[in-house]
Amino acid sequence: MKAIFDKATTLHIGEESYLCIGISHRDAVKFVGEMKQGKKYVAELKQHRQQRSRDANSYFHVLCDKIAEEQNLGLDEVKRNLVCEYGTVACDEEGEMIGFDLPSSFDARKIYDYIRCIGTRVENGKEFNTYMVFKHTSELDSKEFSRLIEGAVYEAKNLGIETLPPDKLAGMLNEWGNSSGG
Repeated sequence: MKAIFDKATTLHIGEESYLCIGISHRDAVKFVGEMKQGKKYVAELKQHRQQRSRDANSYFHVLCDKIAEEQNLGLDEVKRNLVCEYGTVACDEEGEMIGFDLPSSFDARKIYDYIRCIGTRVENGKEFNTYMVFKHTSELDSKEFSRLIEGAVYEAKNLGIETLPPDKLAGMLNEWGNSSGG
């Protein structure tokens, strides 16, 4: 179950404390009714951000396509370059950036597309590349995706590619930001 809420409080009964969130009565009854006796459940709480719109996704892909055509590159290569330049670094549950090391002889893109080599090191005579991992575009919230689009617009303009007029782009980005709560 996923619940979006904007009110919470605590309830203390004896030695126990309970986190109470403001959701619809129907959803609360449904969740409690579906709980299995003796099973443990995990609740992950994080700030809600609205997912990007289909319009935003379409506009990003139009820009990628135009940049690819202008630079005579593949669409996937352009998208990968933009994500690694303007995207969001992936983090674990504690907020630590995700990265990894692989032998420099191995093509790390066989594992994951959105990575950037940030250095090399030698261990026991063997060379390793260190990679920083970026979120996949489908995992970006509206604020993160807006930053990615702004980067794509910047790159497109530098190539002389026509983009949305600044006022329309600003209106779209403001609308996404306002609807996402941040």
